[in-house]
Amino acid sequence: MNFRHIKVEQTSPAVATVIFNRPAKANALHYEHLAEIEAAALAFRDDAKTRAVIFTGAGAHFSSGADLTDGGDAYRAPLVQRRRRMRIGERCVSALMQMDQITIAAWNGAAMGGGACIATALDFRVGADDCFMQYPEIDIGVNLMWRGLPLLVRLVGAARAKRLVIGGERIQANTLLAWGVLDEQVPGKRLLEAAREMADRYAAKPPIAAQMIKQSVNQIAGALDAAIMHMDVDQNLLAASSNDRRTAIEAYLAKTTPTFTGN
Repeated sequence: MNFRHIKVEQTSPAVATVIFNRPAKANALHYEHLAEIEAAALAFRDDAKTRAVIFTGAGAHFSSGADLTDGGDAYRAPLVQRRRRMRIGERCVSALMQMDQITIAAWNGAAMGGGACIATALDFRVGADDCFMQYPEIDIGVNLMWRGLPLLVRLVGAARAKRLVIGGERIQANTLLAWGVLDEQVPGKRLLEAAREMADRYAAKPPIAAQMIKQSVNQIAGALDAAIMHMDVDQNLLAASSNDRRTAIEAYLAKTTPTFTGN
């Protein structure tokens, strides 16, 4: 399979690595990039030899989130089509969660917004000392999509999730480790080595049992997700049509302090 925005490498017979490959854009995610991540995740469905998959970002960052400079055709269609196309992030996250293989984030630099949704959708996270998490959606006037909210709440609890998603706080590696977002924190130069050590450890387990346990845990933890989070695209479309959204974008780009009216 040929990709433009990601690279897929077979690290060892049982371990593969998926690299987000838009370093000049801090691995910001647009429609085509997300579609490639989804396709790569689905491609592992028939791969019985690969037992663990590492995800990482080329360059300084894991992913800076949605590409705000992308106004492609996917977002200029009639509303009924936009509503469908905007589900690409949700589809991508779902495909990652449904992978049979054990999945590990080798988290370098930023995981923001959609990038944080991807990191939290994986089974484990190894973070470099410089890694951080932030959900900037609130400061551009929209809600968090991609079914990312329940993933975060399960990891950090309700109050901390509110700090991140309502407060828009930037949380650094040491705190991410203390909160349980990171499973391991290492110096940046050891990031891929540590992720590969973890991948090898899980790849050595009996695959049938490991994969069944993973899917059972995910089903228990996310039993209500589909019943609640089907609406996050509609919430985004509503928020994006507000005057406050336009005010937020103008202030964000101009680096000024906005005043919101609730309209």
